Amino acid sequence: MDAVGLITEYNPFHNGHQYHLRIAQQLTNAQVVVAVMSGNFTQRGEPAILDKWTRAKLALENGVDLVVELPVFDAVQPGQRFATGALRLLNDLKVKQVVFGAEHPEWNFKKLGSFEKKFRHDDFTDYRETFATQFNEALVEKTGISLTDPNDILAYSYFKACQEHDWAINLIPIKRQGKGYHDQTLGLYLASASGIRTAIKTGRSIKNVVPKVTAQALAKLTIIPSWQVLYPILRNHLIQSPVGELQNIYQMTEGLEYRLKEAAQRELDFQSFLHAAKTKRYTFARLLRLCLYTTLEITTEQMTNNQPYHHVLAFNDRGREYLHQVKKQLQYPLITKVDAEMKDHLLALDYRAGKLYQNFTAVEQDVKHAPLIDLSSKKH
Repeated sequence: MDAVGLITEYNPFHNGHQYHLRIAQQLTNAQVVVAVMSGNFTQRGEPAILDKWTRAKLALENGVDLVVELPVFDAVQPGQRFATGALRLLNDLKVKQVVFGAEHPEWNFKKLGSFEKKFRHDDFTDYRETFATQFNEALVEKTGISLTDPNDILAYSYFKACQEHDWAINLIPIKRQGKGYHDQTLGLYLASASGIRTAIKTGRSIKNVVPKVTAQALAKLTIIPSWQVLYPILRNHLIQSPVGELQNIYQMTEGLEYRLKEAAQRELDFQSFLHAAKTKRYTFARLLRLCLYTTLEITTEQMTNNQPYHHVLAFNDRGREYLHQVKKQLQYPLITKVDAEMKDHLLALDYRAGKLYQNFTAVEQDVKHAPLIDLSSKKH
């Protein structure tokens, strides 16, 4: 059986994701769809609107055959590490084709990667701007191409990761349909995940832009996950922790520990705190990720010294057959149930993230939670 890979957050699963899934199957003729999906926190460091098990179930109900969790040490990262972590798992799962959306699929992303080799991180020392901004300005000057859209940045990161690790994966970019990544408006059929989340928070109907099962799952929400809810935990940690301890947190650099501590002491509201900490040097995404690292007390050593693994969240009969086909060839551990030892060692960071997410749901997120199974599916 041949598989096509999708790298996803499904936050939440919407009509654009259905289109992506359908086109991926048409382009590759794959018999199995494997999704590597972020867990309870997204790449930007925000809590997902639905927990990972609910999102995995929605993926299964909409045509995905196997859902594997992208561990938090790769999921809550800038584009390059996010891309590398997801492709590492798909490569180990023997997935040879990956289809993803981009605003400019016609660009030669592989060639763009060669231009980055001409630059060094030390070439960009203007602390008034982010590294990404400075690099993009240099890229525009050299190539005329501006990497500013999140989907194009990820596309670039996928090609770069495959080049650096010599992975024989056929990367297939397709034109992203519908609203832009940051567009908050709802179309007749398509909308961005960001727009859908905003609509939910403001009480607008989203039934036309998501599958029925997604709308039903969202209708059951009693608490909309947000940093506003988690802020008292973060704030208390920043206020109570000595600066020396905060300096051990992953990505707590350039004196950010002082800036965040001061903002926490002054601001009672999360958005006010975030804007107080923001400078031109740091993007909101960088600060949001740092908020999560801080709340979970993730050190640099913990974030960088880890072992990849395949934590299976859901599968149907095709997914089970595919796992059986490849499991003896896997380099990384295959996990179908988290036990007490795993939560303290191999899956320690995901376990912590799951416990933090339980501020929004009573559902246990890891320990003894078996994969969701649907063995009633029919062949594609």
